[in-house]
Amino acid sequence: MTNISIDLEQYILNHIDDEPAVLKELNRQTHIKMLQPRMLSGHLQGQILKMFCRMINPRRILEIGAFTGYSALSMCMGLSREDATIDTIEINDENEEFIQSFIDKAGMADKIKLHIGNALDIIPQLDTKYDLVFMDGDKRQYCRYYDLVFDKLNRGAYILADNILWDGKVVGGVPENDTYTKEIQAFNDRVKADDRVETVILPFRDGISVIRKK
Repeated sequence: MTNISIDLEQYILNHIDDEPAVLKELNRQTHIKMLQPRMLSGHLQGQILKMFCRMINPRRILEIGAFTGYSALSMCMGLSREDATIDTIEINDENEEFIQSFIDKAGMADKIKLHIGNALDIIPQLDTKYDLVFMDGDKRQYCRYYDLVFDKLNRGAYILADNILWDGKVVGGVPENDTYTKEIQAFNDRVKADDRVETVILPFRDGISVIRKK
């Protein structure tokens, strides 16, 4: 199930680590100042991303779609390696000052590099091999993101692709003009058919695809 009751979600939140103060403030300020604050990863997803980083122990992370920086900060809190860094890309230049202010406030300016612009233009310029990619940008570009990052993944590296169930719209008939759902379906089909990877979809929130490069 991708949707859970408010009571059950609150129970879960009551039984995981508390939200760090800087993330709590970021959450609040996002809801006050930003349009579409629901795009924020939030405490539960942030904690899951942090735990993935604990388990994978990546040296290099790429994030496609920073929004206001909650997910990047959460992943950074899960980094164990002293030399570990995150490249995060955000297309909306109006968010730059907001994101950078919280990166600085969290004391992570030496760990997180913010790139402003279109990920399709920025990714080819990144001369880095990654251990983890968190994909949460324009859903209509997921297949293109996948193709662009694949050769930049180390063997055994992971892609986490968010919103992969798209409010359940991936199941059943899709209107011809619904390019978002069609692209997500195409992405899911592409990954399923790719024998270079192994994958599982976690039915959490709006669905996260966990993809491992063999």
